Amino acid sequence: TSRVGKVIKCKAAVLWETSKPFSIEEVEVAPPKAHEVRIKMVAAGICRSDDHAVNGTMYVPFPVILGHEAAGIVESIGEGVTTVKPGDKVIPLFTPQCGKCRVCKHPEGNFCLKSKLSQNQGSLQDGTTRFTCRGKPVNHFLGISTFSQYTVVDEMSVAKIDAASPLEKVCLIGCGFTTGYGSAVNKIQVTRGSTCAVFGLGGVGLSVIIGCKAAGASRIIAVDINKDKFAKAKEAGATECINPQDYKKPIQEVIAEMTDGGVDFSFEVIGRLDTMMAALLCCHEACGTSVVVGVPPYSQNLSMNPILLLLGRTWKGGVFGGYKSKDSVPKLVADFMAKKFSLDTLITNVLPFEKINEGFDLLRAGKSQMLLVLFF
Repeated sequence: TSRVGKVIKCKAAVLWETSKPFSIEEVEVAPPKAHEVRIKMVAAGICRSDDHAVNGTMYVPFPVILGHEAAGIVESIGEGVTTVKPGDKVIPLFTPQCGKCRVCKHPEGNFCLKSKLSQNQGSLQDGTTRFTCRGKPVNHFLGISTFSQYTVVDEMSVAKIDAASPLEKVCLIGCGFTTGYGSAVNKIQVTRGSTCAVFGLGGVGLSVIIGCKAAGASRIIAVDINKDKFAKAKEAGATECINPQDYKKPIQEVIAEMTDGGVDFSFEVIGRLDTMMAALLCCHEACGTSVVVGVPPYSQNLSMNPILLLLGRTWKGGVFGGYKSKDSVPKLVADFMAKKFSLDTLITNVLPFEKINEGFDLLRAGKSQMLLVLFF
């Protein structure tokens, strides 16, 4: 029997309060309103940003259903929806693309003014929620909440993708892969023959390396204090791997000596203030560019001497690899289908949805560089 227009009861991972495990609960998912889409999840990745929300370094209103990197199939649509239809394979977009705001109209900008990332109030665009659990409303996360068997998103927060694509792989295009890869090939356009340094070798860091390699960088120096991550980094395309703990002097000085004064491009993919500074300092003072990719802790500031920029360095940031989401996600999936890049290196653990807490334990223990939680 069709459930179109009706409430769906399904399982979701609900977080009731900060720093607690997820609770697998039965939730009620309301039908989509006008310009909304209800999606059946197939696969979702676990990303460090979800963990920031769990441990309180990123503000979220509770209770909440987290998750923002996934792929699924459209179950039903609200009135006025034109870009997807029931049965379409889709990727939900944590950075929406309304197409109307100043940023969407800007050729370079991609941080849509409708994004929930800057004001995470836990609702859809109309200010209300579609989830209920134990009679209480449950908040959305970044407008998509993918740790649920069904979710409702605004039409501006979903992209239709190739019907032949394997959802258990392309779900990584919903955040981690695209954020890293795009930082290198799109946001700053790494040049052929250049030198790069990548700080942090989780799934996003590996994706930066894949991007640097695809752009033709001649040297890609991978930096992490966990040497267990070096093999994967080499597999992704790193030419050398270094551990800051192996040196007496600051890592930026080590890298500057290795690269005739500093790299052309550096990437901070951890979200720590000290490594952001090291990444800035390890790129050449006259012609280097450093990119902040990792999400920094809320309400912490860096102080720096402006002379570090005066001589010609560039310091940049960018969400989701600088890509306009609704336009670019289908193209990236097409590139994946055309074998322009592989996602296999990034998938280290595949778990059933019920074992989501084990997945987060692996992430925190540094045992996993990118994980998949599978839905059924």
